[in-house]
Amino acid sequence: MSNKINDLTTNVTAGRPSAVAPTRDVVSGGGNAAPAPASGEVHITDTASQLASLEQSLRDSPAVDSAKVAQLQSAIEQGTYQVNPEHVATQLMQMERALAGLGQKGE
Repeated sequence: MSNKINDLTTNVTAGRPSAVAPTRDVVSGGGNAAPAPASGEVHITDTASQLASLEQSLRDSPAVDSAKVAQLQSAIEQGTYQVNPEHVATQLMQMERALAGLGQKGE
């Protein structure tokens, strides 16, 4: 099995220590990729740090806001919940634009 990370190739064989050999293939993360670090160094981009921070905050937050669900359920049961169609349409259009923008980045 061979794994390429920055300009290193690691060969892993069951029961034997891994061997590290330089290679010319470089895996880049896009236009803001920093030069490959020297052997033995690890460089984490600002984007990677931000993603790690966001991932941790998502892990720490509950999947469902129980208080909000109870509030909405109560309003629906009492018949006081009102839908704002303009707000729904605006939010749908914003999501559509954001999704369309994601498709254009890959081209």
